[in-house]
Amino acid sequence: MEVKARNVKETAREYAFRTLRRNIVTLNLSPGSMVSEKELAMEMGISRTPTREALIELSKSQIVDIFPQKGSYISKIDYELVDESRFMRLVLEKAVIELVCDRASENDLYELERIISLQRSFLEADAIGKFFQMDNDFHRHLFVIANKMQVYHLMDSMMIHFDRVRMMRLHTDKEVEELLDDHTEIVAAIRKRDKEEASELMTKHLSRYKVDEELIRREHPDYFIK
Repeated sequence: MEVKARNVKETAREYAFRTLRRNIVTLNLSPGSMVSEKELAMEMGISRTPTREALIELSKSQIVDIFPQKGSYISKIDYELVDESRFMRLVLEKAVIELVCDRASENDLYELERIISLQRSFLEADAIGKFFQMDNDFHRHLFVIANKMQVYHLMDSMMIHFDRVRMMRLHTDKEVEELLDDHTEIVAAIRKRDKEEASELMTKHLSRYKVDEELIRREHPDYFIK
């Protein structure tokens, strides 16, 4: 498990939740694997109580399975939940991108282009984890521009199912640059204030993951609910 420094003013529970969630998404904690509350707490340098609380919180999103007297397991991937979370994100981001076309300032466009530039540099360096983070930052900033951050936070709790498949695609698909090209085209549509084109591009972008189920299942058959 990858353990990073605790943020200033971050509680032990918040730190545990953030750390475990990131490691589930990046597959460092693989689907179907058993996790030890005691060992996780030791790795993070915190007590077992906030670790347990973080696991319980993650179980509410059906990403951790907790069995009394048996232990905790990272949930296997349920493609119905992946499709549901992708659907929710598509509906919300299509609405948000139209607001962005109305509201984006030159500074906002510059920030989106800066993120794309960082993504490209991380892709060239084969830094997939950082590329993935910048991908998230790009989409998050759209919600910032639209002033819909409460919506983003509500959506984010469900996105972990979709995010695991996104990460798996980055590791198995040779055409990752398509995703970066999508971002570039989306920003160009925003700059033109073309809501219809921006919405169509977002649909194409978020639908790319839907066609990858067969490929990902072939690469990692043990990761999925049969």
